[in-house]
Amino acid sequence: MSNPFRPTVTHLRSMPPDERRRRLRRSAATIFGAEMRAYACRVLEDVAAGGDETVAAYTARWDGVDLAREGFLVRREEIEAARDAVDAALLEALEAAIGRVRRFNEGLLPPEMATAQTEVGITTGVQYRPCRSAGLYVPSGKGSFPSMLVAMGTPAVVAGVERIAVVLPPRPDGSADPAVLVVADLLGIRQIFRCNGAAGIAALAVGTATIPRTELVGGPGSPVIAAVQQAAAVFGAVPLVALGPSEAIVLADATADPAAVVVDLLTEAEHGADSAVMLVATDAGLAGAVAGLLPQYLDRLPEPRASYARASLTDLGGLFLATDLDEALAWINSYAPEHLQLAVADPLAVARRVRHAGEILLGQSTPFAAANYAIGTPAALPTGGAALAASGVTVLSFLKATAIAGLTPDGLRAVAPVAVRLGRYEGFPAHVQAITHREPHLA
Repeated sequence: MSNPFRPTVTHLRSMPPDERRRRLRRSAATIFGAEMRAYACRVLEDVAAGGDETVAAYTARWDGVDLAREGFLVRREEIEAARDAVDAALLEALEAAIGRVRRFNEGLLPPEMATAQTEVGITTGVQYRPCRSAGLYVPSGKGSFPSMLVAMGTPAVVAGVERIAVVLPPRPDGSADPAVLVVADLLGIRQIFRCNGAAGIAALAVGTATIPRTELVGGPGSPVIAAVQQAAAVFGAVPLVALGPSEAIVLADATADPAAVVVDLLTEAEHGADSAVMLVATDAGLAGAVAGLLPQYLDRLPEPRASYARASLTDLGGLFLATDLDEALAWINSYAPEHLQLAVADPLAVARRVRHAGEILLGQSTPFAAANYAIGTPAALPTGGAALAASGVTVLSFLKATAIAGLTPDGLRAVAPVAVRLGRYEGFPAHVQAITHREPHLA
């Protein structure tokens, strides 16, 4: 029998300032805390110094699997065996998911080069090229996540990344998740490595004899996983995006179906005890109905999912009542949730007022579960408030924009006075000389 769970509804306006700050920080408080930062740097330094032996030691200690470096790389015969192990219905679902993500990202692809004459004699533009390599982490500690490789690997392939490497923790018997291997095979990704997650990400950032260094690294996971990704920047690897514990907000008004609100809250709440899931309601009756239904729906979940959900709806989440839509949106725009569902009468109108969210789902016919798996929009999304400045993982995450500029003699004459004046003010005579050599009248 599960522990009694009696959710209460709290008014947003009554949340104490310290509690408001804690909730706004949520997982970021751990990821960017001094202790976690120090540990993440230590993992990176250990792997940089010890290479494959250190990766194997971390895997033995934290995953309970003894692997020699020869066992890191998933071999072709294992991938072929995974094809046989995955049933036809799951294979069909994975192919459909990849297809939708592919179409969404192909629609985002910018032209390879775009230029325009902005003034007479001045041409400017941009050229897009894929990054050279990307290292993707697929978690497995709290379940099986082939959908995460679909979400990250597909846009990397659409972008045309030259080399993609995947790291995933081994299962207790030392094997790799067959569904993840099938996704990699469908995408044409051949470099797949099983090892401890934190050490594996570090290996992608610094390179070892077996696991190649990649310029871009990322993938969702625990605060430790997120912290190592962020610390990887010290070693020259670019973090893909802040991807930590799951978080979600359902914004609901009086028109919402409370049972649908409950099942959608539990969708994200079951990810882990470090998740943050909350209802922000503008109607007291709806909030009360959700509070009344939550315990019975929660009791339907098996362990450990039920315990995860209770924690994520209690510690950093919960049920909140806003005085009106303005107060609700002010909180949401400050919080910048990873997932946001608008269970309101006019979701499109409300969406226009949302400034910061990893994704916005319009109405109760668009549940988190559908977006996570089957719509094709990004499922690897910024967490911990990173949606204030970052986007979900798309083809654009794997493209670099290089500026292009060209001047005719007339264009040079137009910009030369500006360059000379600024060069003189900033004390760079060679800059000035490069202009006056061509435009002697400015000397």
